[in-house]
Amino acid sequence: MQSKLDDLPQLMKQANKVYLDNFPAVTNFERAIFFSWYCDIRDCKFCYMSTQPKDQEFKQKGRRTTESLLAETLLIKHLKWDFGFLSGGKGAYDSDDFVELVKKIHIVLGEKIWINIGPLKKEELKQLQPYVKGVVGSIETVNKKVHDFVCPSKPIEPYLEMFQESTKLGMDNAITIILGLGETEDDFPALKEMIEKHNISKIHFYGLNPHKDTSFEDSEPPTKQYQAWWIAKTRIECPKIDIQMGIWEDRVNRVSYLLDAGANSISKYPALKVFGKESAYEIEKECQKARRTMRGTLTKLPKIDWDMAVEELTLDQELKSKIKIKLKLYLKKMEKNLK
Repeated sequence: MQSKLDDLPQLMKQANKVYLDNFPAVTNFERAIFFSWYCDIRDCKFCYMSTQPKDQEFKQKGRRTTESLLAETLLIKHLKWDFGFLSGGKGAYDSDDFVELVKKIHIVLGEKIWINIGPLKKEELKQLQPYVKGVVGSIETVNKKVHDFVCPSKPIEPYLEMFQESTKLGMDNAITIILGLGETEDDFPALKEMIEKHNISKIHFYGLNPHKDTSFEDSEPPTKQYQAWWIAKTRIECPKIDIQMGIWEDRVNRVSYLLDAGANSISKYPALKVFGKESAYEIEKECQKARRTMRGTLTKLPKIDWDMAVEELTLDQELKSKIKIKLKLYLKKMEKNLK
């Protein structure tokens, strides 16, 4: 039987043309911010959070400080990265505290953000609407049998209900898909149907990252060809959709290939940890190889007065002082990489 990947070169050529017909020849790094490693669900079989402690004490310990999140947001802004989405384990915040956090991030970034925190009800969406441009549904896979196995406590239907409400409120919708969980190319029609039926304007294609102590610990991540097939097929069938390719530090050599397949930008790369290191330079070269201009930088710190950048924020002075301390720690590590 002929594999669908046999036609990949022609498919990618077509997808690249469709991309350039609908978008400029640019790309960027997109940073998602995670606010906690605690999750109420903790049984998604691929997820790192499923390996974390289940006690209530960890609910607080697993949550990052507000100043850490805001310092990271400020770096995203001045490095000219895109803010991917704000995410974390379900149940780590109560509703009012989360709205306050999102409001502060909105102040620092200066624009509305995407959030990915599980399915939300209409009233929750209305609370967040002043600071949020869109909601992300962690669908992971459209193959129902696979989904029931890997995400037994995270059904798809509540996300679809959320998309109906968010659309009514004029918000954007996005989904995440993890390739390598057991789906096949034959599942693409179901993905296309979801995109079209639920007004999905953005999709994140990640490749499985096998975490220790999970069901997928010994699994092989998907090849770059397989990830490219899904990106290219989606680009051709949904020309104007925003497509992110998720890569890890050991997969930077596939960046140009996935850009040629029609992806808009790059995510999942641990950019703060490895800022200015060899793999960061390699990503920038990969973007050039794909004839894309990169808007932000993974290798050069901007020459700005960081203390002044914090002082200009309309936040209380105590919080600003804490942000400065955390920001200096981030910058110290990043500067060390550049030496």
